[in-house]
Amino acid sequence: MGLDASGWSGDGAFTQLLIDALETQPVVRHVRVEDAPASRSEPAFSFISNEVFVAFAHDPEMRGIAALAALLERLPGIGAPDYADEGMIQYLRTERVIPPYQTRGYKLIELVRVYRVET
Repeated sequence: MGLDASGWSGDGAFTQLLIDALETQPVVRHVRVEDAPASRSEPAFSFISNEVFVAFAHDPEMRGIAALAALLERLPGIGAPDYADEGMIQYLRTERVIPPYQTRGYKLIELVRVYRVET
């Protein structure tokens, strides 16, 4: 599998988990991951938004976004998407982060959108 992460800062634990899981799938030919322009950080929260583009090797089973959603749902640690339509799958993960030596933590929000691309 080919991976193009040149447009990604590397932020997002769930995004990395998703990429690692896709790398193990023989039907996946190429993955491109990019930072989305919506990412931002404030004192009380950090919002990470990433976009993942997946191209499949020739496989008649993997024709639509529903097939991609079904594949991702079966992968360990990924599960069902929070939203899916005919063009995109979306995952939203949140966690409370309390850094050492600080009294206040912040909320980490990670939004990942997955698109199937034709080659």
